[in-house]
Amino acid sequence: MPKYLFEANYTPEGVRGLKEAGAASRAKAVNDMATGLGGSLESFHFAFGDVDAYVVVDLPDDEAAAAAAFTVGASAATKLKTVKLLTLDEADAAIGRAVAYRPPGS
Repeated sequence: MPKYLFEANYTPEGVRGLKEAGAASRAKAVNDMATGLGGSLESFHFAFGDVDAYVVVDLPDDEAAAAAAFTVGASAATKLKTVKLLTLDEADAAIGRAVAYRPPGS
């Protein structure tokens, strides 16, 4: 099943909700969402720095990931970035694929 990394940043409204309900409430909410889409939560980590939380989920396809991203993005509590992750086999297949390309100026 494909893996997706969600990088979440909480708005002030989101931080207020997080303080009221606690950190575990966010992992449960994401787990429930992923399960409802036919997937599962792999990991949920809060972080220091430019990103407040890193979340890895297994989802059945890009459509499910987009549905999750659109739904979370519509919330006034969280700003989200979605990254599709590749397995080693997928990366090797991409590296080995022939691509017709000319760099600029060539």
